Amino acid sequence: MLQNKANVNAINEHGNTPLHYACFWGYDQIAEDLVNNGALVSLANKFDEVPLDKCKPFMAKMLKERAINLGQDLSKIPFKDRSWLGYKTRSRDAVLSRHTGIDIKELQLVGHIAKTHSGETWRGTWQGNDIVAKILNMRTVTDRNIRDFNEEFPKLRIFNHPNVLAVLGCCAPKDPPDLVVISQFMPFGSLYNTLHGESGIVVDQNQALRFAIDIARGMEFLHSMEPMIPSFILTSKHVMIDEDLTAKINMADYRFSFHEKGKLFSPAWCAPEALQRSPEDINVRAADMWSFAILLWELETREVPFAELEPMEIGMKVALENLRISIPPGISSHISRLIKICMNPEPGKRPRFDMVIPILEKMKLSSV
Repeated sequence: MLQNKANVNAINEHGNTPLHYACFWGYDQIAEDLVNNGALVSLANKFDEVPLDKCKPFMAKMLKERAINLGQDLSKIPFKDRSWLGYKTRSRDAVLSRHTGIDIKELQLVGHIAKTHSGETWRGTWQGNDIVAKILNMRTVTDRNIRDFNEEFPKLRIFNHPNVLAVLGCCAPKDPPDLVVISQFMPFGSLYNTLHGESGIVVDQNQALRFAIDIARGMEFLHSMEPMIPSFILTSKHVMIDEDLTAKINMADYRFSFHEKGKLFSPAWCAPEALQRSPEDINVRAADMWSFAILLWELETREVPFAELEPMEIGMKVALENLRISIPPGISSHISRLIKICMNPEPGKRPRFDMVIPILEKMKLSSV
């Protein structure tokens, strides 16, 4: 399961993780492997028990020391009931496994959040849970659009990775004819809002590195899928922040095949080749790494890239006039070097996310 990138911190309806069970049954080698691969020793189940509470003293000491050496925060992480997201182990109990879509009549929209080029976003409730409903911006909705919509959205329901925010479901009501994408409500909004808005979160160096690692892990997972899922430009606007300050790639920002064809938004985060050629003619994974480099710069400087320019001007200058972000003095030399590597002018020489994650984790350990 580890080789196939399973989520080591996945929980069942009792809040137990694989590490809880390995500790309970005394499988010390499996427990150590899980911790080495990111299993959290401080994740509490619904009975407020962490894995270390379930094992013998010598094993608890060994795992605790290993977790500390790996830079884990040992503060207890309280249980959050996410069974409504489809996490229950028994399929007959799972709510969303029976839904190919959601009846629009079940949604209660209670507040307008934002209006962007891609759609209008509302906060609401569904079956008593906080959700966000995004009504796609479409001039007209045809039967073909609805058919393509219903075929494409199921692949966005990725519930098995902690750094991917899944689409819970979708609906295409006939009256009015809208296409609606539903996802879980994130209390702190987007990373863009966290860095440049008034979320109230203090993003210090350690938190910035945690966000960067979360984003890299989410993108590494998406890049490992065949066919690859991402169909958006990676920006801070497409990363959402959960209440426990976990960063998640927002699958609700996926660009459907019929949606906004030929248009590019947020060019400040785009690789030059992505601004010059169609997606079919570029290395998408390498282009995403360029975007990630801009995100690293944004996390370090707390500034919006090319904020003084209009989007069209940014796109033209990046694509044709070699406009690039400038790295100000004071930024960590390690981060500065990583940004430059990820923005290599030759796409084929940019690293993969599975190569970047260990570098970021080493930086995080050295900053503890």
